[in-house]
Amino acid sequence: MIEESGPMLSPGFWLHHAALAWRAELDQRLRTIGLTPTQFMLLASAGWLEHTQGAPTQQQVAAQAGADRMMTSKVVKTLLEAELLSREVDPDDSRAYRLRLTTKGRKLTRQATEIARTLDTEYFGDAPEALRKTFRQIANRRST
Repeated sequence: MIEESGPMLSPGFWLHHAALAWRAELDQRLRTIGLTPTQFMLLASAGWLEHTQGAPTQQQVAAQAGADRMMTSKVVKTLLEAELLSREVDPDDSRAYRLRLTTKGRKLTRQATEIARTLDTEYFGDAPEALRKTFRQIANRRST
């Protein structure tokens, strides 16, 4: 048995590798329905925000997903072309757009969410509350 030393002693090292493994598996599974993890994250974020507060702006979707605004703009364009999202000018700010999931987008997002939930259960078990709390605390450091 190899003794762990160096970077293998770091929880961050293992968090990084675990995230890579989870992301690769999610990518493989989502591709079966024609989505990438980034597309799914933006669709799910747009859908959640639309459900909880009405049609979000593209900037709000980027913030919810933790995504770069420029990359979000490019991916949103692809999702619009695929007719998974619709876009309308914000009535309060003509420089901003409000996004809505289309019927097709909503259906695909539900499928993708089920795929992600199944994967989460496989990776994190049936009771991931403590792990979710730890990840949230780590992620919240990013915004401070």
